[in-house]
Amino acid sequence: MARTTTHTVTNQAPPLVGYDVFGADRALVEAVERHTDAAVLDEVLDELSALGRSTGSAQVQEWGVQANENPPRLRTHDRYGNRIDEVDFHPAWHRLLGKGIGAGLTAAWVRPAGHVRRAAGFLVWTQAEAGNGCPLSMTHAAVPALRTDPELAAEWEPLLTSTLYERELRPARQKAGVVFGMAMTEKQGGSDVRTNTTAARPLAEAGTYELTGHKWFCSAPMSDGFLVLAQAPGGPTCFLVPRVLADGTRNTFLIQRLKDKLGNRSNASAEVEFDGTWARRVGEEGRGVRTIIGMVAATRLDCVLGSAGLMRQAVAQAVHHCTHRAAFGGKLVDKPLMRNVLADLALESEAATALGLRLAAAYDDGGEQERAFLRLAVPAAKYWVTKRCTPVAAEAAECLGGNGYVEECGMPRLVRESPLNSIWEGAGNVQALDVLRALQREPDAFNAYLLEVGRARGADHRLDAAVKNLLAELGDLEGVEGRARRLVERMALVLQGSLLVRYAPPEVADAFCASRLGGDWGASFGTLPYSLDLASVVDRARPAG
Repeated sequence: MARTTTHTVTNQAPPLVGYDVFGADRALVEAVERHTDAAVLDEVLDELSALGRSTGSAQVQEWGVQANENPPRLRTHDRYGNRIDEVDFHPAWHRLLGKGIGAGLTAAWVRPAGHVRRAAGFLVWTQAEAGNGCPLSMTHAAVPALRTDPELAAEWEPLLTSTLYERELRPARQKAGVVFGMAMTEKQGGSDVRTNTTAARPLAEAGTYELTGHKWFCSAPMSDGFLVLAQAPGGPTCFLVPRVLADGTRNTFLIQRLKDKLGNRSNASAEVEFDGTWARRVGEEGRGVRTIIGMVAATRLDCVLGSAGLMRQAVAQAVHHCTHRAAFGGKLVDKPLMRNVLADLALESEAATALGLRLAAAYDDGGEQERAFLRLAVPAAKYWVTKRCTPVAAEAAECLGGNGYVEECGMPRLVRESPLNSIWEGAGNVQALDVLRALQREPDAFNAYLLEVGRARGADHRLDAAVKNLLAELGDLEGVEGRARRLVERMALVLQGSLLVRYAPPEVADAFCASRLGGDWGASFGTLPYSLDLASVVDRARPAG
C-alpha cells in the first residue's frame, strides 16, 4: 500500500547555527576596535572570534538547551544522613561555565584591555545560555572588593582570575581556580542592606569572625567562597566566607532551598543560613557597604552587558527569521512595516552595546575622570538598558509569529530571562536614586558625564536640544525624587545618542536621534519615521548564517 505524503516542509527559516556570534555583530566588533589598544587588537579580535564561533556552534547551543532544561538540584544530606549542602548541575552547565572561565571571562583585572575584551566576550557568551553568567560575574566582580585587603587579595586574586575551572569543593589552596558568589540581602530588608540582622562575632584570631543569621538571596551557592554583609560590633561589615576551611572540613553553610525562578533556570540561587560560620573580615568594620560597592558596580555593568547580549540574540533571531521567511508575495524583511520593526529593535540593541563597551573601556582606563564618569554612568545604564531588554525580547519573539511562542525555538527562554538584570543588583528605583545621590554628592561625576556627551556637541541638532533640555530639568530639583526615573532615562538616552552620533553609521545615529531624542516615535516598536534609511539599519544587524 502506497504511503501518502500530506505535505512538504517549505518556507521555514533554517536554524541560526554554525556562525561567529562575535564576528557577525558589526556594532560589537567596531566597539572593540575603537576601545582596544592597537598593540593587542589582533590578539583580542582573534580571541573573541574563537569564542564567537564556539557560541554559535551546534554543540554549545545544545549545552545551553540541556542546562536550561535540567535545572540544578539541592542535596542537603548524603545517603548516610550527613549534612553536605551541595548543588548538583547537569554536565552541560559545567561545560559552559568551564568554557566561560577558560575564555578569560573572570580575568579582566590582570590582562591588557582586559575589561573591553571581557565585556565583549561576556556579551557574546550570554547568548549561549545566560544562567552561567551569574557565577562568571560574581567571580569577576569579587576582585575589587578583595583588593581593599592586600593580604586577602594576594591569596585569592590569582585563583579568581584563573582560566581553569575545578568544580569540586576543596580548600582553595588545593585548587587552580575558584568561583565566588555573593550574599547580601535578607528577608526583612532586601536592597536596604543596612537593616541586615546577620551577626558577626569576633573570634580570637585577628580578622576572623563567627556569623549567625540568614540570607534571602545567595548567588551561585555552589561556589568556593562568598562575599557576605553582616553586622559586626562596629556596624555593617563585609566578610569572606569560604565553603571549605583550610583543614578540609566544610564550613557551616546551610542551604535551605533553591529559588524557583521565572527564568535563569540553569543557575542556582539559594536561601542560606549561617550558624557559627567561620568568616574573614574584608576591609574595616562598619564600612561593609563601601567595601562591597566595587563588586556591586562591576556586577551592575554585567547586568548592562548581559541585557545587551540578550537583546542582540533576540534581534539576530528576528532578522534571521524574517530574512528567510516569505509571506504575502515577498520576504518579510523587505516588507516596509516589518523592516520598521526590525530597525527599531536593532537601534535598541546597538545603543546598548555601544554604551556597555564604553563603560568597560572606562574601567580599562582607570583614570580619575573615568572613575567619576562610571559613578554616574553605570547606574544610569543599568537602569535603562536592562529595562529595554524585556520589550525587545517580546517584540523579537513576535517577529517569528507563532513559532516565536514555541519553546524549542529558543525565544521563550530569552523572554523569561529578559527581566532578570533589571531586578538583580538593585532594581530600577534603587538605580535611579543612586544616580540622584551621585548628582547631589559628587559633582565630578556629572562633570565627567557632561564632558563625555559634549564630545558630540554640534553633530546632531536633536542631541544638542536633548542635552539642553536635560540641563534645564536638572536646574529644577523640586520633587526630584518623584522625577528620578524620567531624569535617569533621559540621561541614559542622551549618553547613548552621543556615542552613536560619534561612532555609528549615519543611518543608525539619525534614526536613534529622530526617535529617542527628537520625539518622532510611537509607544511601540515599528513606529520610526518612514523616511529614514531603515533597510541599512536592518542589514547592519543581520547575522551571518
